[in-house]
Amino acid sequence: MIMNDIRRVPLLVSVSAVALFTTWAGAARAQDAVPDDTVVLPQIVVEDEGSSDTGQGYVANRSSTGSKTDTPIAEIPQSVAVVTRKEMDDQGAQTTAEALRYTAGVFSQPFGPDSDTNWFYLRGFDATQTGVFMDGLQFYGYGFGSFYVDSFNLERIDVLRGAASVLYGGSNPGGIVNYVSKKPTGERLRYTEAGVNDAGTAYLGFDIGDRIDQAFDYRVSGRVEGGDGYFDFQEGYRGSISPSLTWTPNDATTLTVLSNYTYVDEVHGAASFLPYVGTVKAASFGHIDRDANYTEPDMDKYQRQQFSIGYEFEHILDNDWAVRQNARYGYARIDEVNLYPSGYSGGSATPVLANPVFTRWVFEHDTTLNSFLLDNQLEGDVRTGPVSHDLLFGVDYKYFNMKQMQASAQGTDISVTDPVYGAAQPTPAAYIDQNIVQHQVGAYMQDQLRFGDGWLVTLNGRYDHVFTDATGTPAYSGRDGALSGRAGIAYEFENGLTPYASAASFFNPLIGSSANVDFFEPETGEQYEIGLKYEPVWFDGLFTLSLFDLTRRNVVTGAWNAETQIGEVNSRGVEFEARANLTQDLSVTAAVTAYDLEITEDANEAIIGNTPNVVPEQMASLFVNYTLPGGPLEGLTVGGGVRYLGESWADNENTLKVPSATLFDAKLGYERENWGVDFNVINIADTRYVASCKGALTCSYGEGRSFQLRAYANW
Repeated sequence: MIMNDIRRVPLLVSVSAVALFTTWAGAARAQDAVPDDTVVLPQIVVEDEGSSDTGQGYVANRSSTGSKTDTPIAEIPQSVAVVTRKEMDDQGAQTTAEALRYTAGVFSQPFGPDSDTNWFYLRGFDATQTGVFMDGLQFYGYGFGSFYVDSFNLERIDVLRGAASVLYGGSNPGGIVNYVSKKPTGERLRYTEAGVNDAGTAYLGFDIGDRIDQAFDYRVSGRVEGGDGYFDFQEGYRGSISPSLTWTPNDATTLTVLSNYTYVDEVHGAASFLPYVGTVKAASFGHIDRDANYTEPDMDKYQRQQFSIGYEFEHILDNDWAVRQNARYGYARIDEVNLYPSGYSGGSATPVLANPVFTRWVFEHDTTLNSFLLDNQLEGDVRTGPVSHDLLFGVDYKYFNMKQMQASAQGTDISVTDPVYGAAQPTPAAYIDQNIVQHQVGAYMQDQLRFGDGWLVTLNGRYDHVFTDATGTPAYSGRDGALSGRAGIAYEFENGLTPYASAASFFNPLIGSSANVDFFEPETGEQYEIGLKYEPVWFDGLFTLSLFDLTRRNVVTGAWNAETQIGEVNSRGVEFEARANLTQDLSVTAAVTAYDLEITEDANEAIIGNTPNVVPEQMASLFVNYTLPGGPLEGLTVGGGVRYLGESWADNENTLKVPSATLFDAKLGYERENWGVDFNVINIADTRYVASCKGALTCSYGEGRSFQLRAYANW
C-alpha cells in the first residue's frame, strides 16, 4: 500500500517543479521590466528552516517558522517565541515538554511527566499531534501513533502562536511548535554531557561535528539513557542518534541530509487516569500516593523503534531568486501494553468500599507509521515603485499511513492503598484493526511588502486538498479542500517598537468517524490578533505583547463512537513574553498568559457558555540566570524560576475545579574554560498538585520534586 502511494510522489515533484519554474519565470520577466533607475535589491540569503540566528543567550531575533522565509521576528504579524539551547540547558529541561514550561501561551505537561509523549496545549487547544513540526515539516500523529523527538538533538524550539495552516496546511488552530535540529556548522565541535537524577536515571550525550573538506561538513549528536523512574516499577532504556551532512559544492548550492534513529524500551510510569476524589480532593483514605503505579509490572511494556531521513536543498539562481526543496521520510513502530485505573470499584468516582479498590482495564496497541513530506519553494525579491516585495511560492505534499490495532479488556481490581500485583489478566479483544492513508497537497504564496521607511504588510494565500481512506475496522473515507489566508500589517519605529495586526483563517483535516458522522469534516475557523513587539536598542532583548480572538469550528464532541461535530470553542486572551540578555552574564525570561475560553456550540446544550476542561486560563512564569563575571567565584552560576498555573476545570460541566499551583525551580552551576557542572531542582518545595483533569476519573498529578546533576565538556 505504502509503495503504491509513494510512487505518486515523482509525478507530484515534477508538477511542482514545473509550477515553480513557471512562476519564477514570470516573476523574473516582471523584474526585468522594471526601469533601469530602479534600486537593485541586495541578494537574498535563505537559511535553514528555523533561523540563521540560533540565539545568543536567551534571545533569538530571527525565525522562518512564522513566514517560511528568514525573517526578523519583529516583522512577523503573529506572536512567535524561540526557546534557545542555552535556555533549555539552564532550566535543566530533558524533554521538549519541559523546555516549554516557561513559554507564554503554552500549557505543557498537562498530564504530568509522561516519558513517551510530549504533551502541550497552545492557546487552549491540544497541539500534541497536529501542532508538532521539525525543520518546517510536520510530525503528524493520530491515536496512539506519533513520532518522539529527543530534545538533546535540537538547537532550538520555535513556537508560532495561532493559526498556521496558511503556511503549513493542516495544523493545530492554536499554533505550532517547530523543532530545529542541530546541523553542521562548518566548525570543529567536540562536546559531551553526562547526567543523573535522584530517581536513578543516568544518561550520556555527545555532539560532534567538523569540516571534512571545502565541500562537506558533518555533525552527529545523540544520547543514551537508562535507569529507574519516579514511579513504582518504572524503568527503561532509550537511545537516539542524529547524523547530518552538508554538501556545499559552490556558493549558490547547499544540500543538508538529516537522519535520526530512536529506540525506547520501558515500563510505564503512572501520573494519569486517577479520580478527582483522591487527587484534587481527599478521599476517605486521604490522597492517592503520587508514586503509585497500578499497572502489572510483569505485563507492562512500551517499545518504540523510529527512523527518519530527509534533506534540505537550496540553490540561488543567477537572478538572486532561490529554489528550495525540503523532504523527510519517517517510520515508527510502537508496541504498548499496560493496565490503567478507571475509577473506584465499578467505575465509581468515589470510594464505595471500606478498603477501596480501582477498576482496571487492560490495554494493548500495535501501531506502525509511515510518513513522507515534501515542500518545494521559490523565493525572491522584486520591486514595484517604492514597494519592495519578498515573494514566496510553494507546493507541498504530505503522506501519512498508520496501521493500528487496539485491544482492551476489563482487568482485575487492585487495592488503592495496598496494591498486590501478579493476578492473571484476561486477553484483550481488538476493537480497532485498520489501515489509514491520508494525502494532503497544498499550494501557497506569500508577499512580504516593505515601504514608507517602516511599513510592513504580509499577505498569504493557500489552497489544500486532502484525501483520507481507512480500511478494516472501522472503515471510512473522505475528500475535502479548503482555502486559508492571512493578512498582516506592522510598522517598525526606529526605537525598536513594532505594533502589528493580523487576521488569519485555518484548516485542520481530521481522521475518524462515528455512529453519528460518516467521516469527520476538517476543523475551520479564524483568528484576529493585534500586538506590540519591542527590540530595545540599548540591550539584547525581545518583548512581545499580543491580544487575540480565535474561533475553532467543527469540533468533535461526545462520547467515544457516538461523537457529533457541531462543537465550537472560542479562545480569547492576552499573552506577554520577555526574553532578554540584560548583560553578558544576566539572562531573563518572563511570561504571562490570560485566557477567556468558552464553549460556544455543543451537542450538549447544558455546557454552552462554559469553560473547556484541562487548560488553566491564567499562567505566569519568570526565570533568571546569573553568572559571576569575576573574583574568586568567577564562573559560578545561580538561577531560579517561579511558575504559576491557574485554576482549571475538571469537567466541561464546570462542577469540579482543579486548584492553582505555584512552583519554584532552581539552578546552581559552575563553568571554567571548557567544562562545567549544573545542578537543577524542579519543584523545590515538592508541592503536591494536580496538573489537570479530563473528567472526574482522569486526573494527573504534576511533577514532584526532582534533582538533576549534569557535567559537560568541550575538547
